[in-house]
Amino acid sequence: MEINIHPSWDSLFHEPEVKAILEKVMDFVEEERKKFTVYPSVQNIFRAFEVLSLDEIKVVILGQDPYHQKGQAHGLAFSVPKGVKVPPSLQNIYKELKLEYPEFIIPHHGDLTFWAKQGVLLLNTTLTVRENTPASHAGKGWENFTDWVIKWVSQQNSDIVFMLWGKHAQQKEELIENTSHLILKAAHPSPFSSYRGFFGCQHFKIANEYLVKKGRPEINWQIPIDTMGSNLEIEFPI
Repeated sequence: MEINIHPSWDSLFHEPEVKAILEKVMDFVEEERKKFTVYPSVQNIFRAFEVLSLDEIKVVILGQDPYHQKGQAHGLAFSVPKGVKVPPSLQNIYKELKLEYPEFIIPHHGDLTFWAKQGVLLLNTTLTVRENTPASHAGKGWENFTDWVIKWVSQQNSDIVFMLWGKHAQQKEELIENTSHLILKAAHPSPFSSYRGFFGCQHFKIANEYLVKKGRPEINWQIPIDTMGSNLEIEFPI
């Protein structure tokens, strides 16, 4: 299968160990597709590496596995295509942004491509999932690949903000090898844990303050508003 990625990732994807990992896991995914519906689509599995070059990364946000319902997953952690209902975790991310930036306008959609194109690597640690079966592709080899990605990004770059939300993401801290980075930890934005430390974490504001201090352009967290739709109506934890 041909993989579409930004050329800056070529050296990682051609590492012998990485190639072997990917060949094995993609064989598994191909067999899964013969029996089940698998998300995201083939062309979107590596989308996070297609829309963002390695050297432009400013922030890394780690997710776990893709959304498992029809139409949701499109290769960027926490993101869904326009026209798809915004999932609860992303709604909570928007709530936190509104708390940090009162002027933030909550969009009615959940497409985070705008963040990715500014330098936010939205990386799930597992890149595929069986329909309606969360974590069904965990432990099948994807984590070996994404562990390489986390190490590679931390080695090849400096002054990156790593946002580690929840226990699963925080277990990856040991992979971040370059000490020049900023590591931010909080509860996961899921409705099951968001009230235990995600709300009020100030990660988005802290990240921008850090980037400015390091002489790097800050992230514009304001998702462009689609004038064809209304803003998302959600209740705030206040």
